Amino acid sequence: MADKPVKPLMIAVGSGKGGVGKSTLTANLAVALARIGRKVGLVDADIYGPSQPTLLDTLGQRPEARDDKLVPVQSRFGVPMLSMGHLVEPGRALAWRGPMASGALGQLIDAHWDGVELLLLDLPPGTGDVQITMLQKHKPAGAVIVSTPQDLALIDAQRAAELFSKGSIPVIGLVENMAGYACPHCGEVSDPFGRGGVEAAAAAAGLPFLGRIPLTLSLREASDAGEPPAAGEGEVANLFAGIGGQVSDWLDKRAG
Repeated sequence: MADKPVKPLMIAVGSGKGGVGKSTLTANLAVALARIGRKVGLVDADIYGPSQPTLLDTLGQRPEARDDKLVPVQSRFGVPMLSMGHLVEPGRALAWRGPMASGALGQLIDAHWDGVELLLLDLPPGTGDVQITMLQKHKPAGAVIVSTPQDLALIDAQRAAELFSKGSIPVIGLVENMAGYACPHCGEVSDPFGRGGVEAAAAAAGLPFLGRIPLTLSLREASDAGEPPAAGEGEVANLFAGIGGQVSDWLDKRAG
């Protein structure tokens, strides 16, 4: 009898609030982990607003089915992935109630992740049906929380951290996104969303602070073009590599 496939370890990437760059962070974290040798896959669990096919340049690809399970599509960055964006037409609104969204999440997770040892889950914002289904049925090994430094986003990020805590899922750490904007013309750095708020919140909660990603025009343009900066070189790539390295270290400590 053939050995039963081993399910990959799962890490959820969440935020309490939309628009904080969680999906961009997840895509680049996946690429950064793949570059250091982790066998990583990605599930775009944002059922209503999937963006990973754009971020990882797999828009238009369609997964095949084998034995009533989906087969992930392959990105050119070494990260196999699945998203509702691979299953519905671009721009189509999904008017689904909670149970349908939860069922779709199950199909994406229970796919043929052959050879994948670590599965990142790009969660939708908030603490709704998809998150509850994840906690009850799929149980990630850990979670990364993304927030901008502004107070409103931090309040929602703290709610997300509390949800993971109630589900007995350890928070690996917090990431501060959109921290500092360098003017492309004069080089002056400003802080439209503030700075340091996530690091302070992490310290107050006794949680690790994983790093800070700036708000840059080049990052936005690269993301829209399906060219994650983590796949290249430079300052931003190094920042994502640093976050990926800390997540990798956490995995090693957990295994050891």
